[in-house]
Amino acid sequence: MPELAPAYDPAQVEDRLYRQWMERGDYCANPTSAKPAYSIVIPPPNVTGILTLGHVLNNTIQDILARRARLLGHEVLWLPGTDHAGIATQTVVERTLKKDGKIRHRDDLGREAFLQEIWKWKEKHGGIIIQQLKKLGASCDWSRERFTMDPAYSTCVQQVFVDLFKKKLIYRGRRMVNWCPVSRTALSDEEVIMKEQKGLLYHFRVQVAGQKDRFLTIATTRPETIPGDTAIAVNPKDPRYAALIGQFAIRPLPPELPEAQRHIPIIGDEHVDLEFGTGVLKVTPAHDPADFLIGQRHKLPSVEVIDESGLMNADAGSALAGLDRTKARTAAADQLKELGLLEKEDPYVNQVGFSERADVPVEPRLSEQWFLRYPSTEKSRTIVSSGKLRFFPERWSKVYDHWMGNLQDWCISRQLWWGHRIPVWYRDQEVKCQIESPGDGWTQDPDVLDTWFSSWLWPFATLGWPEKTPELKKFYPTTDLVTGPDIIFFWVARMIMAGFEYQGDLPFRNVYFTGLIRDAKGRKLSKSLGNSPDPLDLILKYGADGLRFGLLRIAPQGADIRYDEKQMEEGRNFANKLWNACRFRQQQGPSNPQAKPSNHPRTPFTDYLLSRLDCLERELETLYQGYEFSQVAQALYAFVWDEFCARFIETAKADFMNADSPTRPGTLATADFVLSRVLRLLHPYMPFITEELWLTLGLGDKTIQFSSWPKAGEVTFNAANAQTAESCYGTAEAGRRLRGEFGLSGSAKMKFFLKSSPSTRLTDEDLRTLAKLLQVGSVEITSTPPKAPMTLTPWGELYLPLAGLLDPAKETARVQKEIAATEVARAREAAKLADPKMTAKAPPEKQEEWRKLEKEAVERIARLHEQLKLFTT
Repeated sequence: MPELAPAYDPAQVEDRLYRQWMERGDYCANPTSAKPAYSIVIPPPNVTGILTLGHVLNNTIQDILARRARLLGHEVLWLPGTDHAGIATQTVVERTLKKDGKIRHRDDLGREAFLQEIWKWKEKHGGIIIQQLKKLGASCDWSRERFTMDPAYSTCVQQVFVDLFKKKLIYRGRRMVNWCPVSRTALSDEEVIMKEQKGLLYHFRVQVAGQKDRFLTIATTRPETIPGDTAIAVNPKDPRYAALIGQFAIRPLPPELPEAQRHIPIIGDEHVDLEFGTGVLKVTPAHDPADFLIGQRHKLPSVEVIDESGLMNADAGSALAGLDRTKARTAAADQLKELGLLEKEDPYVNQVGFSERADVPVEPRLSEQWFLRYPSTEKSRTIVSSGKLRFFPERWSKVYDHWMGNLQDWCISRQLWWGHRIPVWYRDQEVKCQIESPGDGWTQDPDVLDTWFSSWLWPFATLGWPEKTPELKKFYPTTDLVTGPDIIFFWVARMIMAGFEYQGDLPFRNVYFTGLIRDAKGRKLSKSLGNSPDPLDLILKYGADGLRFGLLRIAPQGADIRYDEKQMEEGRNFANKLWNACRFRQQQGPSNPQAKPSNHPRTPFTDYLLSRLDCLERELETLYQGYEFSQVAQALYAFVWDEFCARFIETAKADFMNADSPTRPGTLATADFVLSRVLRLLHPYMPFITEELWLTLGLGDKTIQFSSWPKAGEVTFNAANAQTAESCYGTAEAGRRLRGEFGLSGSAKMKFFLKSSPSTRLTDEDLRTLAKLLQVGSVEITSTPPKAPMTLTPWGELYLPLAGLLDPAKETARVQKEIAATEVARAREAAKLADPKMTAKAPPEKQEEWRKLEKEAVERIARLHEQLKLFTT
């Protein structure tokens, strides 16, 4: 077997191993396999996207699930692909063409030529994120990679539209929609992000027609829409204005229109809030959802004054026409001021909807759109509430249930060119819904479908539906889904409904929601803030395994993640620790892949390691059942770093360095047995280093990927032997703590004395092992202990004589200084507890924390005073 290099170099391992895995076709799923199926579909990233830490987290978890399933003996399909991302991709390409001076607007090219430009862009940039996922070690079946605009997938999308149209679940209607003036398309409610905005509340007056001295004051945040007002509304229960219902008011803008054309009715509507503003509401049915409903109730006309690009049109009046809506706001206020009708402007904070993609305020707009009444809603709701489809964390099931109980029809049409074109055709008054063109004289609807209308079919459309393919039969329903909670409505809920509608079954059995990655200040990672590191740079610096393991250790279920690059460094350090431990084992001679510790005499320390391995495997089984990936990583880290390296290897050196030791074969067999199982347990998290160590140590002659998952409960050990070792470790740890109380490090001249308990029988070898663990020259048994600091241990009273180790004067000064500092800390916590104002504001858990800190300080002061006696008496 080749020797392991002195240090682990990921660059020399990762590309080589991944290339071998690809060339062998290790991840190509076999739908005719007799093995039980495990399947998972990748949440398709945007085709023009690049890898982010969010992708790293999500895909590492998917890879953990897929790799563990292979070790468990499953036939695994991890199906990859990308999404055409209608708005995002079209926006990027259009912006690039504008920047290059090729167009001012996509209309300059025309639909077909513009789509050709997008396809060119896709071919050039579309594979970047796929290659980046390969660098991460993603074990996807790349032979089955799908794209939502593939011909077969597109046909599937259109077939679903036609089916739902025939079921009368898809219809066309003129509705108030969220409109993005940059992308010039409708958006669903889920594509609108609410943001707090600081603006102004404008108070202006309108004259009651026929009453020269009677004015009504109205408060609005949008004076630019006044030209579109078609009524003034008051609450019929409001005694201030009820008598005016049925009369008319004079709309002030645009002022150039004759007064008669500016008369609008004063109506009574209980929607008007008596407490907000002045209790008088301007009604603009074309530009406000609530006003639209009022307009429908009172049969008011709708007058659009803002066009699809967010510019004021001619109906807004000559002073506003052509202005951007934001500039028109100021201009309209100036007009009111000139007319003597603007009373005041007050600072005002409100929530404004922004386009998720374009990051501009959306415009409520009346528009002809296609809508979908959701199918299979009852089954989709009860499958989660019944627990048959599980969410991790479980709290998201309540969020899901609330949304499912308050469904609004889905606006599925988008005024874009890039996407699945709606398969509806028109000729005169005739309308046909079909995939193929009806022939001459027919014109296809110009809109495309919302990107999510293709994504909601992903779990089965990627498997060959509507054909009854072997893949669909073998791998549907899929097993797990890993995604973000921000798309629980966009994607998760809709996939469940589509699964029931077209497969009669749920699309997946478990959904794991990842947390959001934030920086140390709690801010979301973003390029604009400069706080979003490039994962490829991190892979270059720490290795793919270091990045994967480091990130998963700080990613607890159900919580946002505070990113800290030091944790990625810890991941690399852990890989190095594992490598060095395996290299040390290799230096003792060839490994035995069939090693059985039970066939050999063993030290207590080997049995203790086996007992800890048994506990680890049982713990991991429970943690995996709860999808606690971060805790799995922590448990593996603690076992390798503490149990195997810090404890076992140190105690094993006595056997390794003595060829004649009767327990040497047992210690070597235990090392091989444990490493074989630990490498397999680590493999889902750290695929590269575990494969390299597995093969180089000779623990297997084939890849680790398909070996077997260690089954909990298989490890046997001598419990009494293990308890002896645990007592030794406990004694050593107590001694190190005692030494640390005085700021001392281990040294050859340091000596401990042990007054052993009556039941403890220790050999010279036990004492030598204890001294080695304490990193001191020796430990001696005594029946008359010295006057020295002492700590109680499992083996008895352990004493540390300080003579010759410390300067009494310096130590006295140090301890007195620490007593003073600790007293300050104690007094601070006590003051908090004694302050009625602080205890009134602080929650119970915070007060309990203060009590704990005060108690710890009191105990610390007592120990320091005991130390002080050693130098002053």
